[in-house]
Amino acid sequence: MSLELFHIFSIILVLSALFSFINQKTLKLPTTISLMVAGLLLSVAIQLLHMVSPVFSDFITEELRTIDFSKFLLDFLLSFLLFAGAMHTDLDRLAKDRWPILSFATIGVLLSTFLVGTITYYTLYAFGIPINYIYCLLFGALISPTDPIAVLSLLKKANVPKSLEVKITGESLFNDGVGVVIFLTIYQIAERGMGNVSGMEIVELLGFEILGGIGLGLGIGYLGWKLMKSIDHYQTEVIISLALVMGGYSLAHYLHFSGPLAMVVAGLWIGNHAKETAMSEVTLDYVTKFWEITDEVLNAVLFVLIGLELVLISFNTKYIIVGVLSAVVVLGARYFSLALPSYLLGFKKTFTRNALPIMTWGGLRGGISIALALSLQPSPEKDLIVAVTYVVVLISLLVQGLTIERLIKRLNKPTSKLNI
Repeated sequence: MSLELFHIFSIILVLSALFSFINQKTLKLPTTISLMVAGLLLSVAIQLLHMVSPVFSDFITEELRTIDFSKFLLDFLLSFLLFAGAMHTDLDRLAKDRWPILSFATIGVLLSTFLVGTITYYTLYAFGIPINYIYCLLFGALISPTDPIAVLSLLKKANVPKSLEVKITGESLFNDGVGVVIFLTIYQIAERGMGNVSGMEIVELLGFEILGGIGLGLGIGYLGWKLMKSIDHYQTEVIISLALVMGGYSLAHYLHFSGPLAMVVAGLWIGNHAKETAMSEVTLDYVTKFWEITDEVLNAVLFVLIGLELVLISFNTKYIIVGVLSAVVVLGARYFSLALPSYLLGFKKTFTRNALPIMTWGGLRGGISIALALSLQPSPEKDLIVAVTYVVVLISLLVQGLTIERLIKRLNKPTSKLNI
């Protein structure tokens, strides 16, 4: 990291601390939401400042451009946040709901990708915005997976029934990794041309990334467990867990495996098996608290950055309207992609009352969708996809995120008639 980037990161961390303090003293909003709102307000202030002092405003904007949000999240933050989230997930509960979770994370994401992509194509056509269908599928792929970072941070305060919380948490952890693989596969097709990619190549690419990521996660998780089991020294064991994340994610990138899936599997292994059989009480306390703090700090930085990204994104009236419509489409597609496997495969019988509406509304989109959109090569399609994605993410986090707790309370009242 260059000295300039270090200073920018330091400023963002200071702002995160300040906004967190103000929120805890006054607003009492979910931390992630409050930080993103603060970042948004700061972005608006920077744009208003342009009318008073264009030079200073442009300087701040250019400084923000030095942060490659896509690389920062996908190549750095994501590994830590997924590992930390998986570490605090109960594997026994997850195993009981493995089939619904796996179906939602695979079949559900694919269904939603094609539904959102197809409806977006015709919506843009109606607005007189011509775009290749493959780019609409790209948008469907990046917006369909729920964001585990946003979901996990908000579920802590939402008082979701435990059985339902496990389904939402497990699905968000796994569908993120699957969604990234689907996105990268469609992106390769877009770059090479549909006629130059065979169906078998697509299957091989998907299988290689997904199975490779899961296998790598098991391998590094097992290695970390063996190392931790052979010693009793909490400082070293914290370093081992940190090395698993940084070394494992780098190795996944080098081998072209799914890094997110590798981190989820490794985190589940360390957070369950290693906690039970390889750590003393002292070590367990330190390792758990280290990853809780790491999770909170990096979440704070991420959501301030999401808000600040508003400065760098080009909007027009059509893009905003399409974004609002897309938010509705994404919600409808999510419900359908959950309901169809649930009824066809018989999962619905085991669900708590009103599970599907809660899972639909609780399926938040966040920084990962924005990062994937920003990772596209510069083009008119990219400008459109980035703007629409940002609008959908804002609506998801601000509207769904701030109302999910009230929705759960309302639906779980004895008088509630909604049970679908």
